[in-house]
Amino acid sequence: MKRLNYKFKISAFIAIFFFAVISVHADEFTSASFISSHPVLAPAAFSSSGSFRLLSTISQVAIGTSTATSFGLNTGFLYFPFVTSPVLSATAGVEKVDLTWTGSDGFLGLTPSTYSVGQSLVSGGPYTLTNVGNVLTSSRTSLTGGTEYFFIVKALDSLNDTIATSSEVSATPTSPAPSPTPPPPSPSPSPGAASGGGSSGGGGGGSGVSPSPTPATATLAKATFKGRAYPLSKVTVLKDGQIAITTIAGPDANFEVTLSNLNTGNYVFGIYSADNSNRKSSIFTFPIFITDGASAVISGIFITPTIDVDKLEVKRGDNIAILGQSIPKSEVVIAINSEIELFAKTNADKDGAYLYNLDTSPLEIGDHTAKSKSASEGLISSFGQAVGFKVGTKNLLKGAIKQLPAKGDVNGDGKVNLVDFSIVAFWWKRVLPVDVKNNIDSKLWPDGSITLRDFSIMAFYWTG
Repeated sequence: MKRLNYKFKISAFIAIFFFAVISVHADEFTSASFISSHPVLAPAAFSSSGSFRLLSTISQVAIGTSTATSFGLNTGFLYFPFVTSPVLSATAGVEKVDLTWTGSDGFLGLTPSTYSVGQSLVSGGPYTLTNVGNVLTSSRTSLTGGTEYFFIVKALDSLNDTIATSSEVSATPTSPAPSPTPPPPSPSPSPGAASGGGSSGGGGGGSGVSPSPTPATATLAKATFKGRAYPLSKVTVLKDGQIAITTIAGPDANFEVTLSNLNTGNYVFGIYSADNSNRKSSIFTFPIFITDGASAVISGIFITPTIDVDKLEVKRGDNIAILGQSIPKSEVVIAINSEIELFAKTNADKDGAYLYNLDTSPLEIGDHTAKSKSASEGLISSFGQAVGFKVGTKNLLKGAIKQLPAKGDVNGDGKVNLVDFSIVAFWWKRVLPVDVKNNIDSKLWPDGSITLRDFSIMAFYWTG
């Protein structure tokens, strides 16, 4: 009996030990946008039931990239696919609202296929959704004048699943103008006046002529821009390539600015910001058509992060600091261009500043670039401008003073690139205002016009 009891205890101990060993859980991972609670690494296996069949699983202890001749495997949260949020604008009209939005950009496998417009009478919804197809505009008609409507736009994938959502915008359509009251009928002339004959009857013939109506005066439109930049940063709005208005973002990085006195027509607006070190963001551009008296609202603007490095060249194996500014407390993802693209993640502090020390051991010798994007409160920016650096055999710090190009820098950002080209191309074969003429003449050929000679100068001083 004792021997049997002893064997039973040994068997129980082995069973407890076995199950204790194989029931192992990994650490819990958290961020502002996800929680992975006790993930378990599983070996490849075959499982089946009446409703599914699992042939195998693939697990990896750390993030990274695995490649072979027939596949590539990106593992880890930094390699999850994502889609940038559309930026929506609403322009109110007569019993209608015209919506325009920017296209969403998909990365790492996610591709927007169509868009769905949500409409509600209450801020925050619920929304009535309408799939409008793969377009970037939609007119919501048959609306009630004087009533405020709220709109969102959702980007959908090929399975009609939502993969990105814009910020909410609102607009209040107007009511139709009342029909003009017809003028009273002219009095009929007396029989005597109609027959004429006397000198007094000669003036009767003009009594039936009504005065010409006074032409209606066009009501000028306005456009309001809302979004997030960097705390207390200067935000600049361009209209057709020229500075139209500037404002200062608040301590929370939010900004709102209204551009008034706009005539009916097509406009291309651009918005950029400069951080506390005067690094400029990439320009967010937005084409829009504005009608008389309309009030267009463009909201959900997410200015891309700025980026810089502390070295022009870094010795392979040493660290290079990648830094910039974005929205406070936002999550910043940095993409490093290499033979195999690398990703790094860091968080901006309460002032929006971020810093990441990159170990260059995995990078090959040669030129590389880095760019960053930011995510905050469910919105994701596009990648901003790229900054270049070289991995080599020595460390060369980036000087505080840069040699500015002698010519071609039309917008004064220390570079000659597509921004300058776009500004000059806009004024091709147009009459230059005095301020534009003086600026372009000082940066290009001083002849008061845009010619091929100006583009040749830009090409010579091109910095990219």
